Amino acid sequence: MASAVVNFLNATLDWVTFASDGPSARAVVFGVHIGGHLFIEVFLLVVILFLLSQKSYKPPKRPLTNKEIDELCDEWVPEPLIPSLNKELQYEPPVLESAAGPHTIINGKEVVNFASANYLGFIGHPKLLDSCSSALAKYGVGSCGPRGFYGTIDVHLDCEARIAKFLGTPESILYSYGLSTMFSAIPAFSKKGDVIVADEGVHWGIQNGLYLSRSTVVYFKHNDMDSLRETLENITAKYKKAKNLRRYIVIEAVYQNSGEIAPLDEIIKLKEKYRFRVLLDESNSLGVLGSSGRGLTEYCGVPVCIGFICFESVHVLTLDACVHIFKIILLFVIYGYMLQVEKIDIITASMGHALATEGGFCTGSTRVIDHQRLSSSGYVFSASLPPYLASAAITAIDVLEENPNLIKKLKKNIAFLRKGLSKIPGITITSNPESPIVYLRLEKSRGSMKDDLHLLENIAERVLKEESVFVVVSKRSTLDKCRLPVGIRLFVSAGHSESDLLKASESLKKVVASVLGGQN
Repeated sequence: MASAVVNFLNATLDWVTFASDGPSARAVVFGVHIGGHLFIEVFLLVVILFLLSQKSYKPPKRPLTNKEIDELCDEWVPEPLIPSLNKELQYEPPVLESAAGPHTIINGKEVVNFASANYLGFIGHPKLLDSCSSALAKYGVGSCGPRGFYGTIDVHLDCEARIAKFLGTPESILYSYGLSTMFSAIPAFSKKGDVIVADEGVHWGIQNGLYLSRSTVVYFKHNDMDSLRETLENITAKYKKAKNLRRYIVIEAVYQNSGEIAPLDEIIKLKEKYRFRVLLDESNSLGVLGSSGRGLTEYCGVPVCIGFICFESVHVLTLDACVHIFKIILLFVIYGYMLQVEKIDIITASMGHALATEGGFCTGSTRVIDHQRLSSSGYVFSASLPPYLASAAITAIDVLEENPNLIKKLKKNIAFLRKGLSKIPGITITSNPESPIVYLRLEKSRGSMKDDLHLLENIAERVLKEESVFVVVSKRSTLDKCRLPVGIRLFVSAGHSESDLLKASESLKKVVASVLGGQN
């Protein structure tokens, strides 16, 4: 037995010696011959595999003591829900203590109000107040439900029909909040993969609607038709082979961030040339532009429908209606015009400006409106507009049609204020002469938007405190992507008297001279 073990050991040693002396087992490291490295490598590999197969060391588990728990709780600092606010964001706007009419009360003092978009002076109008009182007595305050879930009241349908009749469109749809109109209308029609071309000066409500649509958004230079044409050409060339691609141009009639008016006639030509759809926001032009206040379409002479008669809205064809329609068709055939019913695909507007109520609406063809009743989140899921506000909107349109001189008075006030403000050194008016938003900017920037904003805020605060004139600076939130220069906005109203307008121009002239003189 012992001899067998000895023989086995001798055979093993001979095999190891043979492996160590083999040519493949020798190596030269830095000129030194090393033998047997193959055996060493195999040995190291075995050791590594053995170590990897071992379980890692874990300390024995034991429950934490109350003292240790208290120490950990004292050391823990939760993440803030919102970022810390710096001094620039800690802004407290003036609080109004009465109705936001041409005159209001701030800190117990009456001031001339140029900070509210009360264009026609309807805030506090007796007819609107009577209409709201009657609706409150009949319907109560709210509807307590969305339009599709027992939140539709007859006054909602009456308001939608009244808006469509006023603007000459087949149908309209009401929203319970002005900004939710744009939040909802844009995503209802434009989805991921579609293309939207928008003006870089659109307000935040439109920007948010563009974001929620998840579409490809391309901005063109503010109110620059050459930039728009170039953008449309590039997009048309890029998506030449794309199928089922929806393309939109989104603009404002009167831009809230600049007071400029969009050249709608030129935009319509580009829209038809490159086959885009147009979405127009008339929030600051409804009740202001056009001879009867129907907005930018009337102002530019762009018919929404042929002869303002929409064939989709004719459900019962009387003999007179048939004769009238036949005459219209005959005229177009004789003069060789093409029947293009929809120049503007979608029109939206807020009722919180000229109509002095709340909510918003979208108007257009029957197909456009019916699609929103099923697909627009702000309409489907939000509680419907309070009935008394819908009643007030109907009354406001009635009053506007009965008093077309209100628009003339507003235009006169705009011209009078602009004349007074044009004489202020260091300040320039950049808004359109017919815009109800008179926009003032510094002639020379202080180097950055932040410095310009501080200077303009100082002017606005001093005008309010020293001269009792309430104006606002176009201060934007961190979410607002508009990069147009900041300025002072004055919202002109038909309710302002000449003395109000004169006081505003003289007060601004005095304070601007003091502030800019001190800066220089």
